[in-house]
Amino acid sequence: MEQLVHVVVVGCGRVGSELSGFLESNGHTVAVVDKRKLAFQRLAKDFTGYRVVGFGFDRDTLIEAGIKDAGALAAVTSGDNTNIMSARVARETFGVDRVVARIYDPRRAAIYERLGIPTVATVSWTTDQVFKRLIAGAPEAEWTDSSGKFSLVEREITQAWIGKPVDELPELGKFNLAMVTRLGIPQLPEPGLVGQVGDILHLLVEADALKALDGKLANPQAHI
Repeated sequence: MEQLVHVVVVGCGRVGSELSGFLESNGHTVAVVDKRKLAFQRLAKDFTGYRVVGFGFDRDTLIEAGIKDAGALAAVTSGDNTNIMSARVARETFGVDRVVARIYDPRRAAIYERLGIPTVATVSWTTDQVFKRLIAGAPEAEWTDSSGKFSLVEREITQAWIGKPVDELPELGKFNLAMVTRLGIPQLPEPGLVGQVGDILHLLVEADALKALDGKLANPQAHI
């Protein structure tokens, strides 16, 4: 079940305003931060969340936005530096575990990933994608076949699989690795591909094997 949390959204452009409304419609409380008060005009008329004028990397601004009680932060301004700084302050100063930063320059993505900040490149950005990276327990099936027997799900790589060949993850007849998204770029899992921080794994899973999948992601030696 999806866990309801307070979310701080930094940036009230097209993506930030849409994401804020989407989060609120799913029952979460939201505070939107933008350096321009006029930006809040993009929010839906029925939006009831907080509107905070300021910079997302400013501690006082984040405190006003409720960062101390926040379960997640999304930095979605038009500037890479602002987004990564906001995400780092949220995580390193206030201990917010679930953060995501929008990036425009994919060459910077590797640096951000080494800092432990999940990023979504502009080319692959959608409100749905960022929602699933922010909210624990968000709907996990990307697609389910008409019989309900198989689903396509995504999982962020676990610490247990970083540095290990991800082609060792599949279990015959239970789940198979279909694709890996790395630094915002999807790729087929070639033999020997080693897991890296920030990888998103896309798997085709039998309906009754979801728990087995999560078990193996937590422990590569788990007996399935």
